[in-house]
Amino acid sequence: MNPSRNLFIIGPTGAGKTSIGRRLASHYGLPFVDLDQEIERHCGVDVNTVFEIEGEAGFRHRESALLDEFSQRPGVLLATGAGAVLAAANRRHLAERGYVVWLQTSIAQQLERLERDHRRPLLAVPNRPERLQAMATLREPIYRELADLAVPGEHGSVAAASERCIALIDRHWQRVSPAPHRHNA
Repeated sequence: MNPSRNLFIIGPTGAGKTSIGRRLASHYGLPFVDLDQEIERHCGVDVNTVFEIEGEAGFRHRESALLDEFSQRPGVLLATGAGAVLAAANRRHLAERGYVVWLQTSIAQQLERLERDHRRPLLAVPNRPERLQAMATLREPIYRELADLAVPGEHGSVAAASERCIALIDRHWQRVSPAPHRHNA
């Protein structure tokens, strides 16, 4: 188990990595980095445009470069993209440089949360449930292997989910090392 002061959030699309990640960063007094937003900031265009111009391979290359850069920074909370775990180098960086929290969610929850979201290029398909299931089949074993802590997904507010994450992280962290610095303690 890695009780690093870096927190890395992984999980499927719609798990709440950005929303919950922001709250965790605030709680622990860490700067928040959303990997997809950083890709957009560095490219000057949205993720869809990156996919249109460079394809998924180009996007993944940019994602890996930025994950490497940001995961080297001490004291950061990094919310990865759902597919960032697909690259072996990314998995190695996450495992070696931080404490990895897997936000779990069900396909039903993803469909509900992403119902009006049309910004995600990998979900621009006629059969979203089938695509989400295929992604889960491929990625869940990777999430499971990489995670220092798995946080079960439940219905409820972002605030409630964030508090549940904080409680689980603190409890888990206390078993392996002193708790991380708390900004709001």
